[in-house]
Amino acid sequence: MSLSRDEVQKVSLLARLLLSEEELESMTAQLGRVLDYVQQLEELDTEGVEPMAHAIDLSNVLAEDAIEPSLSREAALANAPKRDDECFRVPAVLGD
Repeated sequence: MSLSRDEVQKVSLLARLLLSEEELESMTAQLGRVLDYVQQLEELDTEGVEPMAHAIDLSNVLAEDAIEPSLSREAALANAPKRDDECFRVPAVLGD
């Protein structure tokens, strides 16, 4: 399966990419090779092969969630450039 230059140009416009003439020619050739490879893969017999999300098994590398005491308000506000007794003070964004 190959792509025409017009199809690549249409896809580039949909992706909001401004490609030069040389880039269009290059992308047409490169994407054509990708589609040829995908077509080769479609010829493989995958009957009985379970779908997978990753080529290797992944395990959770994150730490377990544990309930711990949070910072005190004073500790959380300690390095704030502007603050009051309760909160960070920031400039108004939406107006007065």
